[in-house]
Amino acid sequence: MKRDVIVAGWGQITQPKPLENPPKDPMGLMVQASRKAALKLSDPKALTHVDGIMVVRSLSAHYPAPGEELASLLGASPKFIHVSKIGGNSPQTLVNKAAAMIARNELNSVLVVGAEAYVQRFENFKKEESALLRGIPKDYPGEDATGSTRLENHYGIEHPMQGFPLFETALWAASKLDLSAYLHKVGSMWAEFSRVAASHPHSWNKQIRTPNEIITPGPKNRPIAFPYTKFMNAFVTVDQGAAVILMSGEAAKRYHNNTQKRVYFLGGGYAEDRQRFMIQKSDFTASPPLKAVVKKALDRAGLSMSDMDCFDLYSCFPCAVSIARKMMELDEDDPRPLTLTGGLGFFGGPGNNYNLHAIVTLAEMIAEGKKKTGLVTALGWFMHKHAAGIYSSCPPKKSLEAIDLEDKKDYLTGAAPVKIDDQAVGRGTIETYTIVYTRDQSPAYAAVYGRTAKGHRFIAQTLPDPEVFKLLSSQSMVGESVTLRFDREKKLTLALF
Repeated sequence: MKRDVIVAGWGQITQPKPLENPPKDPMGLMVQASRKAALKLSDPKALTHVDGIMVVRSLSAHYPAPGEELASLLGASPKFIHVSKIGGNSPQTLVNKAAAMIARNELNSVLVVGAEAYVQRFENFKKEESALLRGIPKDYPGEDATGSTRLENHYGIEHPMQGFPLFETALWAASKLDLSAYLHKVGSMWAEFSRVAASHPHSWNKQIRTPNEIITPGPKNRPIAFPYTKFMNAFVTVDQGAAVILMSGEAAKRYHNNTQKRVYFLGGGYAEDRQRFMIQKSDFTASPPLKAVVKKALDRAGLSMSDMDCFDLYSCFPCAVSIARKMMELDEDDPRPLTLTGGLGFFGGPGNNYNLHAIVTLAEMIAEGKKKTGLVTALGWFMHKHAAGIYSSCPPKKSLEAIDLEDKKDYLTGAAPVKIDDQAVGRGTIETYTIVYTRDQSPAYAAVYGRTAKGHRFIAQTLPDPEVFKLLSSQSMVGESVTLRFDREKKLTLALF
């Protein structure tokens, strides 16, 4: 007998920067979000009876056993507790797992919850260039805390704000537009995201930005890494939490609030790129695993892209949305919304947990009758790990009992990693690049990715020459030839123009 999976409760919380009371840590925000989700049920006490708790791993604070600690604070005694790995794909990946376990009759109700508290409210705190993994201990055993290779780190590519611009530069080259026209196009898309965030009750930033404000460097919008300014980056220093309560159709009947439409989970998918790191990628304008997870979700839901009323495409940076649109074959004039929250740059980018806010927002819209069916995507690290999910007011056509098992067995997609030459010399062809800036808005270094004459990947830095920085930031040099020289003293390959 097919068991339907219902999103029976949902809630989200944003802790504002100015507070009269002591701020809550991520665990406190998880408790709040969980209890808020339970208010959607006819009996909020059902929260204490959930038999599964799945926690999105917090990156802003460390908890040795977050699931057990949360269960104790909620007064729950679940038989199954699970904590995610590191990656923005985590919330949807957990929902996929929870739904499958419910469909197999292993669990009846599951709380999926996560939160981050990044805001520093005391004076004289030390600003970090990237606070993303602030709560991950140095002895963390998982390999998922790393998104780039040591070789890439040596060339100054380590954090998302340095890595994602590489995709955008490649997209710019593929567009055949001059830089001004291309940036205006990207800025216009991001301006629309800011408008959505301005109307969302839980967004961090409610200021509407114009395209010119977004793409033009200035005192409040410094360049971070070409071609991105600050307003084109995910905004991580937020305090936000979200939770959903998933139930079997039978269990949900007992707690259904008749004032709202039912919200069904129809299908999801998970996949990883065989080309895990940026230095291994053969195409910086595509993502085979993203394409794969959307297809999985649609196939498992028995639906097509035309059945979707709306999307929330993971939006840490503009390139992530552009590549998702390309992989999903969405036309540029498609009227359906690409974000329901305003995205990580405006709504807020709470570590691993942004995607759960998108799910909660979609569930609310479906329950209120504003949307019928929607698809969300989520990604981890540099276009490496992807998840997708479909939610609807219509019951599912297919069973979900095997989706996590199928994905565990078959999760890799795409071509094999590109071979790397870590001491490249001779002639090379540029595939993408970025310029990383200091806080005073001056260029610090440029990192270039390309192919050697043998077709192997090279990564290089340019000389700290203002004329080279000017050249790279004014016209597309993708596809151009450079001379590669390996500096044995600095252990760097240099790209010479």
